Amino acid sequence: MIVKTTAARPDNHPHRKMTLYDLKPKFQALLRPLVATLASAGVSANQVTLAAAVISLAVGAFVAINAEARWVFILIPVWLFLRMALNAIDGMLAREFGQRTRLGAYLNELTDVVSDAALYLPVAFVAPFSLPWIGLIIFLAALSEFAGALGPTIGVSRQYAGPFGKSDRALAFGALGLWIGSGLPIPDWSIWLMPLCAVLLAMTVANRVRAGLEEANSVADSITP
Repeated sequence: MIVKTTAARPDNHPHRKMTLYDLKPKFQALLRPLVATLASAGVSANQVTLAAAVISLAVGAFVAINAEARWVFILIPVWLFLRMALNAIDGMLAREFGQRTRLGAYLNELTDVVSDAALYLPVAFVAPFSLPWIGLIIFLAALSEFAGALGPTIGVSRQYAGPFGKSDRALAFGALGLWIGSGLPIPDWSIWLMPLCAVLLAMTVANRVRAGLEEANSVADSITP
């Protein structure tokens, strides 16, 4: 979800690589007329944020409860795409229509972590995936967002370093949900998918901490006489 604080992403950071975040400006341009309509109707950024979280919880619970009917997993990629649109909409309402709030900043981070957990959890009920591995993925995903959000506490921007950021995870779990929901056989090698995701998330946590420290050191060097 798009951060509603004033901190900007370090797009010119020397270690920054191209990510799915770079597609957001074009996506936002497509949504701008709808955002203007919502703002005129009195819809707030925080309302959109909360609505996205509530629907994510409902979708995750429905899929988990009905996991034996594999077609329900189609809902995961469909909702992940719609949620991405809502995430863009709430950020645009906040930035472009003067709706930034302190509460919104908290909701932005917290609801993303909760929503991700709800949408990843159903995969644990499909073999060869398991609850311990999905639980680890949920924990590391939350830790990676925490590591990114800590940037402003040391005077630098919110960190988005990869290789397995929020948009990357949405793409991965959306593709997995589509595969499961299509009823296709799950190959034996897929047992290594969650360990691979865990490694990528651990790298993401380390990269975000490193990027934040490097940015802080760069700022300190620039003001040192």
